[in-house]
Amino acid sequence: MFNRSKKPAAPAVPHTPAISLDKVPAGLVSLAKTATVSLEKNGLSGLRAAVYLVVDRSYSMHPYFADGSVQHLADQALGLSVTVDDDGVVPLVMFDSRPYPVVDVHLDQYQGVVAQQHQLHGGTRTMGGTQYTIAMRAVTQHYLASESTDPALVIFQTDGAPQDADDVRLQLVQSSKLPIFWSFVGFGPSKVRFLTELDTMRGRLLDNASYFHAGADPRGIPDGALYDGVTREFGQWVPKARQKGLLP
Repeated sequence: MFNRSKKPAAPAVPHTPAISLDKVPAGLVSLAKTATVSLEKNGLSGLRAAVYLVVDRSYSMHPYFADGSVQHLADQALGLSVTVDDDGVVPLVMFDSRPYPVVDVHLDQYQGVVAQQHQLHGGTRTMGGTQYTIAMRAVTQHYLASESTDPALVIFQTDGAPQDADDVRLQLVQSSKLPIFWSFVGFGPSKVRFLTELDTMRGRLLDNASYFHAGADPRGIPDGALYDGVTREFGQWVPKARQKGLLP
């Protein structure tokens, strides 16, 4: 019997960073290269997106501010951003039980920005509770005001379940009709059960959320693992969002 050989798979298209790496601070170049690998792996070559970073400022987070884990995540967010967004800016949204202003983190002033903002808001003595909805609304309003045609990829960091769980579920359902993807990143020794539930929650137009647990020592997680965790389900969401008309 004649055996027809299968055609070889088309080679993956290399991802071109949105910002030339020779214009990126040296401390972010390695992160950008690692992020590029994850984008290519997850079918996102050529994608442009607006990267947001949401940071939990509830009291239980104080060790992660102190040991640099939150700043490290901010660096990783910027490393991802330069590969998909040419403005060199990551909007930073801090939250606890109160709203805080959205702050643009620029490539030329990213070092120590988390500690600066944390102290500006009063440091450890003012850290409050955990209400996700405050941050989710701030991101949504900021993104819609930008009138961007690119999707928003929101790296949403927290170490625990929210006190406004029902409102969070409603917000996630409503935002499933928008070109916004929520990539939750958990800190802490145990997984956040609520985030696992959000990841599989019904009633949404599209599955617009994922959950990656970075553990008790987030700085010890390989950058590639973090980027894979952030982009894997995002890569599945993008073509579905296009089919639904959320993206051009």
